[in-house]
Formats: sequence, structure tokens, C-alpha cells
Amino acid sequence: MKFLIVIFCAAISVAAFSQQKYEPDWESIDTRPVPSWFEDAKFGIFLHWGLYSVPAWGPTDGHIYEKYAEWYWRRMMQPESTVGKKFREFHDSVYGEGFKYQDFVSDFKAEMYDPNQWAELFKDAGAKYVVLTSKHHEGFALWPSKHSWNWNAKDIGPHRDLAGDLSEAVKKQGLHMGFYFSLYEWFNPLYHEDVERYVDQHMLPQMKDLVIRYEPDIFWPDGEWDHPSETWRSTEFLAWLYNESPVRGHVVVNDRWGSETRSKHGDFYTTEYDLVHDREIAGEVIHHPWEETRGIGGSFGYNRNENLDDYESSEFLIHYLIDKVARGGNLLLNVGPTADGRIPVIQQQRLRDIGDWLRINGEGIYGTRVWENAPEIGGETTVFFTAKENDLYLISTRWEGNDITVEGVNRPRSVSMLGYDGRVEYSFSGNRLVITPPALDPASNPSPCAWVYKISGAL
Repeated sequence: MKFLIVIFCAAISVAAFSQQKYEPDWESIDTRPVPSWFEDAKFGIFLHWGLYSVPAWGPTDGHIYEKYAEWYWRRMMQPESTVGKKFREFHDSVYGEGFKYQDFVSDFKAEMYDPNQWAELFKDAGAKYVVLTSKHHEGFALWPSKHSWNWNAKDIGPHRDLAGDLSEAVKKQGLHMGFYFSLYEWFNPLYHEDVERYVDQHMLPQMKDLVIRYEPDIFWPDGEWDHPSETWRSTEFLAWLYNESPVRGHVVVNDRWGSETRSKHGDFYTTEYDLVHDREIAGEVIHHPWEETRGIGGSFGYNRNENLDDYESSEFLIHYLIDKVARGGNLLLNVGPTADGRIPVIQQQRLRDIGDWLRINGEGIYGTRVWENAPEIGGETTVFFTAKENDLYLISTRWEGNDITVEGVNRPRSVSMLGYDGRVEYSFSGNRLVITPPALDPASNPSPCAWVYKISGAL
């Protein structure tokens, strides 16, 4: 009976989203409610995979945007710039001046690609959704797109529907599947000759093909900055997506639809290494569904030039997730597979550590929202808060040996530590709660890097 009720409620939800007719303008598009699953999910996996995974190289110094190995083709064609010179010199010394970027396709074989293994890893990591680069700015499609004839993974290279295989595996694990899609293509002649024809004959047909073929839960555009959303005909596509497409009841989209749209339009806003373009947003509470995206290292695409010191520790990444969730956001953590289809072992290890922590402490992450009475979050903050219905979660990223004081709460029914069976002592007076951390030994310590107190009935 419970299963039937869930199906019935889901059907009502889809019907509710489907009843509204959205017009192709931002005023109408922005009235669409954001499907709640996205804000509940909190943690997703980003995947940057393409021909750039063959050279798999980028510098490890400079501005974060200069470290992206997935920008290899663009950078190597800009030898006059400081960062472009680094790419060009590397390329010419390793592959030779006559070796074209397109030639990398012969080594993009994905011969060790096991989408089921990937999906199991992502589920074990505690992720609730996955977003794959269906097509990055290079224009190479990871699915058999007829609009990218002989420049897609089915026609050449792996001779396989990489996107479709992963979509099937991810959904089989009960996770939400999404696709990144670059609106522009660096060196597509049609894009440079006639952007209107490019949008009409190439871009929009590809986007609709992805949606109809794979029915994704997330559509994640990028590369929007060259033109306003009107040129990209973004609201036209979104009206189709929300009114007519097979995913109209549950799909979510980001804010990258035109040069003017970031942090203004979209189901959720996006930040990248705590930046919106070049504006720093670390510490801000964003009062709209939002998502931070970053790599485990400095690059999104796999970068062979990165060493251990270039990768963030598991502790850092767990604390980073806590910070984003406490500020009302999600974390989309990037993984860069190799050209032969492997997830680098160090990245697997980081994901498994996050999963181990979430298995114990996920109650304080999934399905939570911002606690409006929480103290301001800064660079030195070590005590974070999340809220779910009437319960408050206190997340400490540094072991507090002394009492922890919480202001502005109701008398709790109980206070406990997730993963710890012992008693947590506390006192309450007025609207002030004082928690005394328990004495933990190695056998009873539920976490190596962050501890979650559940304060039941405090809200």
C-alpha cells in the first residue's frame, strides 16, 4: 500500500507541474516551482570526459580558470597569451607541431569504461545525482548525435553511446541523471558564420534529442557568455522543456542560459570554485536553490600534471560539503575520468571517504534547509547548522572539547550524536541550549573529521 501511495503522490506532483502553461519569456519561466528532489539531494557527481582526456594536461599554477585541462584545444590555439603559451609548448613538445587536436580521437577509446562500476561508486559516495558532459566546448558529443556526424563517440573513437550507457547505469542505481551541454562550440564554422542558423539547425535539435532520448532529471547548459539568452532562444527551449517534454514534471535546470542570466534565472543558481564569473561568493547564504561545483583537484577534466598536493583531502571535501549545505546549497563534485574510461584511484578514494561519512551523518545533510537563526558563516566557522522540519542539526568540523552553546531554539526533546550510542548531556534555559560533548574513544568515535548533533524538536 505504501508503494502505491508513493506512486499516487508522484503522479499528483507531475500533474501539478504539467498543468501550468509556461510562456517563452523569463517572467513566466521563473514562476515554475523547483522540484523538491533537487534541494533534498544535496550532493552530486560532475563528470568531465572528452577528447581533452587524452592529452589530460593543464598547468597547476595561476588563476583557477587557467588550470582547466578541458580547455586544452582553446588554450593551445592562443599561444600569444601567457597561459596559452604553456599549453602550446606542452603540445608541440609532446605531440609535435603538426599534430591537430582532432587527432586525439584515435586515442579516445574508453576501452576500460564500465558504467555500472562508475554508478556503484557514485552511489557508495552518497551522491544522489550525476551530471555528465554530453558535449563540452570542443563540440565532440558523447552520444550518437546526428547533428555531430563523425564528431561523436558512436561514429568514431569508442564507437559507443557513452552517455546512454551511463544514464542507464545511474538510473539503475536509483540516482538522478543529468547532462551538461555546451551551448557554443569553439571552432564550429557554422557558429562563427551564422549564430542564428547554428542555434536553429544544430544547438536546439541536439538539446531536444538529449532530452527525448535519455529523459534526464537535470539539464545543465554552459558556454552561454558569448550572447544574451535571446540569441540562444533559451526561453523558447525552456517553455518546450516545461510544457511538452517527457521530463516536464521533474527536470531542473541551472542559470547558464545567456550572458545576463547567472544568479538571475533558472531553477538553481551555480557557483564555480566559489565564484560567479569573477565575483567571490564564499560565505554568502543564497536565498534561492543553488549549487557549487568544483573539482577534487584544480581541473575538471583529468589532469596528469596534478600531483598529490594539488588534490584536496577527504577532510577538506567533507567540510566543503557541510559549508555549502549549511548555506542552502548543493555540492556538485567533479570527477575527471581517463581517456580509457577509468576513474583515477585517488578520486575514488576521496569519494569513498565522503560516502563513509555520509552513511553515518547523512541525516544532517539530505533533505535539510538553512536554519534562519544560524550565526553568520565565515572563513573560521567550525560549527554549522542545518534544519529539517522541527529538528536542528549542529555539525562541528573541529572537535569541541568544551561546551557548545546554541541560541534561539525551543526546548529539545532530546540531543544525540549521529553514529554514537552513548548519552549526550545538555542543559536548557530560556532559548539557550548548552551541549556537553561526550568523551569519545577510538571505538566509539563515529567520525574522523566532523560530528553531527541531532537536536530533536528544537524548531
